Amino acid sequence: MKQKYPQFKHKNRGNIIIFEGTLQVKPEFPIYTISITYRGSLPPIVKVINPQLVENPPHVYRNADNKLCLYHPKNFNWSKEKLIAREILEWTAGWLYFYEVWLETGIWYGPEAHEDFEKLDYE
Repeated sequence: MKQKYPQFKHKNRGNIIIFEGTLQVKPEFPIYTISITYRGSLPPIVKVINPQLVENPPHVYRNADNKLCLYHPKNFNWSKEKLIAREILEWTAGWLYFYEVWLETGIWYGPEAHEDFEKLDYE
């Protein structure tokens, strides 16, 4: 993580590691502050800290405090052997890009699963 995304700092809280840093996917897009909570074999929790997302954005877990939905749990299984920098941060950058395009066009051009995201269990 430190090598690929040096702007992200981490805090250890027992078996949990919280990464926080900034991402800007295009110069004309805002700089986003992102928080990623690594929980071992449980799926990481990814949130946008700043700027605040608009109300009811697409592809977030609304019943889970607007955690980003980066992948459908049926299509990808997280394991503690996977790398946050390779999997999660790159998908987060993609999510931010599609979010900015959605703000401009009202259309989500990113990949999506056509199920009810509010009913998904997110541990």
